Amino acid sequence: MADEKADVGLSDEYEYNPPALERAEENITPADLNQHEVAQAQQELRDIVEDPLDDPNMDRGLINDAEKALHTGDVKHEVALGHMIEEDSPYQEVRAAVSNVDDPSMPVNTFRAWFLGTIAVIVVPGLNQFLYLRYPSTTVTGYCVMIFTYPMGKALAAILPKKVIRTPLGSFSFNPGPFNVKEHSLISIMALMSYQSAYAAGIPAVQRFTLGLPDSEYGFGYGVLLILSTQLLGLSFASLCRRFLVWPASMIWPNNLPKAVLLNALHGVSTSQGTVYSGISRFKVFWILFAVLFFYQFFPTYIFTMLSIGNWFCVAAPNNVILNQMLGTQSGLGLLPFTFDWTVISAFVYPLATPWWSLANTLFGFIIFFMIVCPAVYYSNTWNGKYLPMFSTRSWDRFGQHYDVTNVVDQLPGGGLVFNAEKYNNYSLLYLPSALTISYMLSFAAVTGVLVHVGLFHGKSLYRQLRADPMSSTDIHNRLMSKYREAPYLWYGALFLISFAMGVGAVEGYDTGLNAGHFILAIVVGVVFLVPVGIVMALANQEVGLNMISELIIGFMNPGHPIGMMIFKTTMYMITYQGIQFIQDQKLAHYMKVPPRSVFLAQVYATAVGGVVQLAVQTWAFSNIDGICTDDQIDKFNCAQYTVFGTASIIWGLIGPAKTFSAGRHYSKLMWAFLWGALSPIPIWLLARKYPKSFWRNVNMPVIFTSTGNIPPATGVNYLAPILIGFFTQYVWKRRSPMSWSKYNYIISAALDASSAIAVVFIFFTLQYPKGPNADFLESGWWGNLAWQNTADANASPLIQLADGQAFAGTPIQLGQTA
Repeated sequence: MADEKADVGLSDEYEYNPPALERAEENITPADLNQHEVAQAQQELRDIVEDPLDDPNMDRGLINDAEKALHTGDVKHEVALGHMIEEDSPYQEVRAAVSNVDDPSMPVNTFRAWFLGTIAVIVVPGLNQFLYLRYPSTTVTGYCVMIFTYPMGKALAAILPKKVIRTPLGSFSFNPGPFNVKEHSLISIMALMSYQSAYAAGIPAVQRFTLGLPDSEYGFGYGVLLILSTQLLGLSFASLCRRFLVWPASMIWPNNLPKAVLLNALHGVSTSQGTVYSGISRFKVFWILFAVLFFYQFFPTYIFTMLSIGNWFCVAAPNNVILNQMLGTQSGLGLLPFTFDWTVISAFVYPLATPWWSLANTLFGFIIFFMIVCPAVYYSNTWNGKYLPMFSTRSWDRFGQHYDVTNVVDQLPGGGLVFNAEKYNNYSLLYLPSALTISYMLSFAAVTGVLVHVGLFHGKSLYRQLRADPMSSTDIHNRLMSKYREAPYLWYGALFLISFAMGVGAVEGYDTGLNAGHFILAIVVGVVFLVPVGIVMALANQEVGLNMISELIIGFMNPGHPIGMMIFKTTMYMITYQGIQFIQDQKLAHYMKVPPRSVFLAQVYATAVGGVVQLAVQTWAFSNIDGICTDDQIDKFNCAQYTVFGTASIIWGLIGPAKTFSAGRHYSKLMWAFLWGALSPIPIWLLARKYPKSFWRNVNMPVIFTSTGNIPPATGVNYLAPILIGFFTQYVWKRRSPMSWSKYNYIISAALDASSAIAVVFIFFTLQYPKGPNADFLESGWWGNLAWQNTADANASPLIQLADGQAFAGTPIQLGQTA
């Protein structure tokens, strides 16, 4: 046996023996060993063995077992493996979370589902939009909706009349039976599509409060056109992506798995691998953890906020700037991430859902670019970094102060701003903190890197999927979903035409500084990236953001038009981001066996209603909250998120990126990142092809570039803490006890995410918001809530503090970089 393993490169470290395989081999009969069955099984195994580079989530034990069976000619084992793959997913993660059976008679489009879904898409988006205007804020998440609609659905099933009503169009009942998992899934999908603030809602806000344009010139209809067009365009292209991103079994979409486990656990649905392990049920584990964390969350959120912030060593030496920059969690690297707040740990990385290989790539990227490159850039004073905070989302001037855009623009008599080159030439170049500079560089590299990586590693499989009928595959979930009719292409085409018409109406019907050609370009570029970015997200749980490249494109093409920049950026970014959200939820529906036509209607309905509700709430708030969107607003409705968006519109739209990134300018060298980003996947691919069983098959350059893309405002604590947890759960626990991991990992993830989100919302509305601004537990002198604030980390102190009026560089005229 050892010789056989040596011949085919097998390893004892990767054995494959799930319960389903043992059952499949026991049930093999002589009739199963006919020529057709054997040939089909061998083809399935060859598909797994021959090209493993495009599927880093495929179980290496399964690859080894399939290769060994083919190599040794063990026909019975080949057929057993083939049957197991046909009866359930080959992915341990999916077998743990998703049921491999379906009941097509289970009602989905019920009165209960649409009634609760309608409540969700009105209340949750409206409430979140209201909270979005405040800083610090909180969010009612999709998990909150899943939890609250569960007892509501049970209650409706108990009280609604069960009488069947017959009409000329057919029969229906308000209460067709117990509240079921498919109804709950449909409601959850509606909530997931609408709970986040619509990106385009920021455009009217910036026009009013940053650019000083009168509302009467644009109006409510303008905002509706922007929101609906940018939100729905992504969905209109989802039909083109389903065969690549939904139907293939390899597109597992890790972030869906805790949601699927939670829905199944609440409704008592078992999964083939997730319920084999004996012990306490998932249902009990969820509610026990939910209760414990709910009460615990009061400590890091309200009673003892040092547990959340975690800059313990900075408190010991609050004025040591270098120590604060290395260990700080607010404006530092956060190298010792002692936080005990799940909302901080899971803010940007989902450690119990993201595969370990993806977390390892994230760790590598953080070490190389933020533990090595960023400090080297900062302490060598490259780009005058020492005079600025190491970590900050703001842009700065030569005096070490926030870049004051009022110093480079003129206010027009009727409202609006215009760039003043003379003022700019006598004021300052724009300077970026070192971490933000590195983040821009990685963003540029990720954009080109994702196209080359997907072309090299996934080109063959994309070509096969384009030519083949994906629904004819042996994947169990495809076979089960083949019973339901797909949403016709005509529906998606009609949605595109309507969305496109609304977008052109907003662009051409109002003074935006953008034309239909620019709008079409934004759509085309967004669509080009939709599948490549979607593949990385579906495999690695990491998204390649396009917001920076969108600003560059329109900023170079059409400088001097901040509104046009915002619309172009929003359209291009949301084509990809919103499109991926639609597709991710369609995969959740695929897992939960919700008919595609019902999902399409629910997504359109939720997006349209939620978007209009958000704009209406925002419009009401602007008219009824005194001092809104000002720094001294008494209840902190200061529109901090929109302030950042507005500043970006001026810097990249009005002033333009050419003054910062074009040849010979201060940050022109960052543009080389586009080239080395495109080249970097090539040697990785060559090494992976040469050594297909080595770690090179799991090296993913787009993930390395983009996974730390939230730095800043994120710091090391938001990456190192979840990666440490992910190492113990996704690597150690999964390998040492795969059955217990299968049963509990994802339900623990769902419990932590749901409980912390609901607790934070509860604390906000019951303890913080009613008491007014700055309300905190024992706020007068309690060390646990105040000590972390009095540090160089919390104050974002630079290494070199300039005196008033002192500058670290000359004016653009003096530096020879005039506008």
